[in-house]
Amino acid sequence: MIQYEDILIEPVLSEKSNQLREEGKYVFKVARSATKPQIKEAVRRLFNVTPISCTTMVVGGKPKRLRYRQGYTSSWKKAIVKIGKDEKITLFEGV
Repeated sequence: MIQYEDILIEPVLSEKSNQLREEGKYVFKVARSATKPQIKEAVRRLFNVTPISCTTMVVGGKPKRLRYRQGYTSSWKKAIVKIGKDEKITLFEGV
């Protein structure tokens, strides 16, 4: 059984995610094996809010170069969770 703390790895803090937060949408980096119902349940249990919808996508790795070696950054899974109208996740406030 996967733990809820293992599903949500970290919040994504960027300019675009700050704009989405004003619409009641929060962006998280999640485990690759996590499903939409698991992500919604983890957000509900960890932050005491009611998720309405969840959108997931896999962000591909970007090409990077270190001196003479070519490589890629790791790909990761992103989830955008929309919560109820009058609710907020306090983890994101003040950032």
